[in-house]
Amino acid sequence: MITDLLGNKVVLITGASSGIGAAAARVFSDEGASVVLVARREDRLAALVGELRDKGAQASYVVGDMTVAADAGRAVEFAVAEYGRLDGAFNNAGIGGDRTPLHLMGDDVYDTLMDVNVRGTWNCLRYEIAAMLPHGGGAIVNNSSVAGLVAIPAAAPYIASKHAVVGLTRAAADEYAAQGIRVNAIAPGTTRSEITADWFARNPGMEELANSVTPQGRTAEPEEIAAAAAWLLSDRCPFLTGAVLPVDGGFVNH
Repeated sequence: MITDLLGNKVVLITGASSGIGAAAARVFSDEGASVVLVARREDRLAALVGELRDKGAQASYVVGDMTVAADAGRAVEFAVAEYGRLDGAFNNAGIGGDRTPLHLMGDDVYDTLMDVNVRGTWNCLRYEIAAMLPHGGGAIVNNSSVAGLVAIPAAAPYIASKHAVVGLTRAAADEYAAQGIRVNAIAPGTTRSEITADWFARNPGMEELANSVTPQGRTAEPEEIAAAAAWLLSDRCPFLTGAVLPVDGGFVNH
């Protein structure tokens, strides 16, 4: 263990097969959590769970698509059946999009972004909160983006979806605070992953541009984002709810 930040907690992680989600699986388990990983790619989930178990961690997985309410419910039900309760959840599943001027953006792009980023988070929140209420509470972290706090050119549907995640976070935090459930969000800046690597490859110069407007002058590693989520899920910040934490190298202050 590193600091046992999440010792004895049962935490669900969506979008766990790659990027920030996979990093969260490693960070959370290193911090003592029993993790339930959820994503659509079973081969990757199985390999990651095997890796974690080889290190002595408690880890399981569920294959599911969080845009499907029944899949979100099944993932939460599995976590409770496997470990007896659900203490925390990191709603990380989401997608980005290519930069296109708003007036040229197709309906399909808007629909897909809102379905995955907003409906997926909505589905997860409903079932996670229902599972936490009988056990006296818990903590939830939604993965938004700096695009949920500021505008970025030529990405209107993505920005709208990530602002909506912030809205869901604040609404849920307000509604369930008295019942012991904390709901916060993180707002990552540009973070190294397969998705961003592909995007940078298709858009030469974009990584350099992103770094140039980030005061720290670099792209984040996924483990850095996961570490912030782990702190928000822990008992180290019991009076913090409804917050949106930028993890962005200073981008939103630039």
